[in-house]
Amino acid sequence: MSNNYNGFEYLEVDHPREAILRVTLNRPEKRNAMSNELRRELFSILERADVDDDVRVIILRGAGKCFSSGYDLSQGSVEGSGDRPVPYYTAPGIGYWGRHVVEGCFRMWDLAKPLVAQVHGYCLAGGSELASACDLVYVADDAEIGYPPIRLMSPPDNQVFPWLMGMRQAAEMMLTGDSISGKQAAAFGFANRSFPIDQLEGAVLDIAERVAKVPAQLQQMNKRALHRQMEVMGIRAGLRAGTEIQAQAWFTPEVIAYVAELRKSITGALDQRDGQYGDYRTAGRV
Repeated sequence: MSNNYNGFEYLEVDHPREAILRVTLNRPEKRNAMSNELRRELFSILERADVDDDVRVIILRGAGKCFSSGYDLSQGSVEGSGDRPVPYYTAPGIGYWGRHVVEGCFRMWDLAKPLVAQVHGYCLAGGSELASACDLVYVADDAEIGYPPIRLMSPPDNQVFPWLMGMRQAAEMMLTGDSISGKQAAAFGFANRSFPIDQLEGAVLDIAERVAKVPAQLQQMNKRALHRQMEVMGIRAGLRAGTEIQAQAWFTPEVIAYVAELRKSITGALDQRDGQYGDYRTAGRV
């Protein structure tokens, strides 16, 4: 490979097959929660790989038991950048974080190289947004994909679910905060296909290898053509509009109270959120 991908603290990078770059979120002790530091490293790698002639496709996956549990709430990213710099500039003001997330999705879409998400275990909140920003998504049959923050915080930052799954399936996720399995994700349109967990890695590598066979200059046009069709249907305007509604949710009394609890104890607030449903971290307690 012509580029140096060493020296990252929160990511592991390898080249499992010719022309394939694989990036692994490497905070397994935190369920690969995405801090601003991790995200800065991730966008740095993606942009570096996008101009690397030896890379034709990029795989994103998570180390340990899951893909990603979402954004790292301990750094204050639910309210914006906290005291840790974000990986790219977003204009400040009301609705900052939702706009920042959506702009990150667009940055991934606008890369020349195809991105492939390899999802297992939890793929929640910001983790589901990261996966959905990829061009291809392959999941373990028993993966758990959802957006639980809708229960006591806000609608999704990046409201891509209706675009991928249609109104009815998206409505069930966005009105309950319940998760879906990998098999359901594939059936509903969030993912391309699901596989038994022990077959997922090999299947993703085989698919990435097929993607890599297409000449890079042509492949970026293929990717761009796909996205242009979605843009003509209004996806960029829709996602940006969604951030404005998401911002309004932060001013409701219940959300204000919940965020106050979140500042006191993240674990306690998450238990409060999910306890009455008996799922996610509270599964089996009720």
